[in-house]
Amino acid sequence: MKKLFPAAFLFILAFTLGAFAQDGGSSRDRAVALAKEKEQEVRAAFDRLIEGIRQADVEKVMSVYHNDDRTLFFNFNGTATIGWQQMYENRKSSYAKRANTSIEPTGVRVEILSPTSAYVSCKWKQTQEFEGKLEQSSGRMTLVFKDFGEGWKIVHLHTSPDTFPSAVMVPASENDQ
Repeated sequence: MKKLFPAAFLFILAFTLGAFAQDGGSSRDRAVALAKEKEQEVRAAFDRLIEGIRQADVEKVMSVYHNDDRTLFFNFNGTATIGWQQMYENRKSSYAKRANTSIEPTGVRVEILSPTSAYVSCKWKQTQEFEGKLEQSSGRMTLVFKDFGEGWKIVHLHTSPDTFPSAVMVPASENDQ
């Protein structure tokens, strides 16, 4: 009996180690694949936002944001807008006066922070006609996304100009928002 116990123990140990060895990192591979899938989902939501901006389509743009009174927007002009509805009204008003909008994000970085949170950061350049006048601006933006089970939504936006705010002319489309 004394000899049987160590043999049984070694057999169980070998079987357990063999099972882990057979996994061969596949659980790690699954985790990497899942993170990549989430990254692609976040990027697709970001791309919908950019397409909506190009089309000056307030409905498309705002559909990417979480509809909540706590959604926070730090605007290009240095102001803050709190709440989805207020930003919707601001954009609805200004988008009606826009034409020929072009926005080009560069250096887009998607970072998955947890299974339900991520951020996107990038530089951007935008040109548009606002009330018939050509505007050009550039800056950086960071967007915080959260997965609410119905797809990824933006819960926070922070945009800032490339140049120091006192030296930048705030485009008319960004005034009083």
